[in-house]
Amino acid sequence: MTVEGTAARKPRRSSKRTSASGTKAAGAQGGAEPQLVQLLTPEGERVQHPEYDIDLSPEELRGLYRDMVLTRRFDAEATSLQRQGELGLWASLLGQEAAQIGSGRALRDDDYVFPTYREHGVAWCRGVDPTNLLGMFRGVNHGGWDPNSNNFHLYTIVIGSQTLHATGYAMGVAKDGADSAVIAYFGDGASSQGDVAEAFTFSAVYNAPVVFFCQNNQWAISEPTEKQTRVPLYQRAQGFGFPGVRVDGNDVLACLAVTRSALERARRGEGPTLVEAFTYRMGAHTTSDDPTRYRHDDERAAWEAKDPILRLRTYLEKQGHADAAWFEELEAESEALGKRVREAVRAMPDPDHLAIFENVYADGHTLVDEERAQFAAYQASFADADGEVK
Repeated sequence: MTVEGTAARKPRRSSKRTSASGTKAAGAQGGAEPQLVQLLTPEGERVQHPEYDIDLSPEELRGLYRDMVLTRRFDAEATSLQRQGELGLWASLLGQEAAQIGSGRALRDDDYVFPTYREHGVAWCRGVDPTNLLGMFRGVNHGGWDPNSNNFHLYTIVIGSQTLHATGYAMGVAKDGADSAVIAYFGDGASSQGDVAEAFTFSAVYNAPVVFFCQNNQWAISEPTEKQTRVPLYQRAQGFGFPGVRVDGNDVLACLAVTRSALERARRGEGPTLVEAFTYRMGAHTTSDDPTRYRHDDERAAWEAKDPILRLRTYLEKQGHADAAWFEELEAESEALGKRVREAVRAMPDPDHLAIFENVYADGHTLVDEERAQFAAYQASFADADGEVK
């Protein structure tokens, strides 16, 4: 079934608020509020949908739950490590686990992923070791994994640029005659970037096998969606000539079903699809952000009731698909993951201080050589009599 959002939010001082479904009043949009695909309600009730449905075994359902729990545990540990000074920055995915795990588990091994800097759950699905994600945030590397080993590109900090990379890669896939698909992740804020519009144009014109997966978490740092667009994001696809669909981003089953359908459509040569996963960023944009300065507590409380992990646990318990012993075992696994992440981060060796000068130019450069020598002399000035850096 399709369901409309509920639970209107408290009015803001400076502008009209969106409802909990993420749209303004019908009159402001020129029509009724958009509907979204949902297969599992916030109360843990299973519902059907005429176009998007999925039949999963108890083992598969437990697997999705495990993925979300362990991803959230890793994310919480990374946030704590940043607060302890072990990481320079961290971008939390709290609240977006269903969107990432659902879409990530819809992928085939030969599909290729272009993430932003928040796709920790998708990285988990692609088999990237969680500790490898932390090297960049600790400042010891530029990305700790080989993209071609897991078909998972390095994190992209520049907002929206990965959609162009994904489109170009997908155009190449089509020219090679492969039946694999490409998926590009971005947020509601990135949808305002010109790069995203250009990616939409090229993918539509060249019928590229790419899925644009927008995690609409309601806030582009401190800017609400209502200040970014006058129409629901998924409807933008119509102007470029390909379909768009809004899915309940806190429903892992719906995210899996919708993304799987979009990927299959791409593989059949039917071109791109825009999936808008309607979710909510429960925490700060990054650990340098303070969301209490621009968001109300009641807004977060309304979304806590839609927690993606809680609703799947409720369903598992109602159906008898998991017992207390299984949940306890998963909790122990979760704690073990947290410990492994802590130990791995603290054991990461510092990089060679001069490594930043490598690969700036393919054949070297006189100015870079001079800068390297100056920096080496500066570093040496801190060394004690034994040659150790103080």
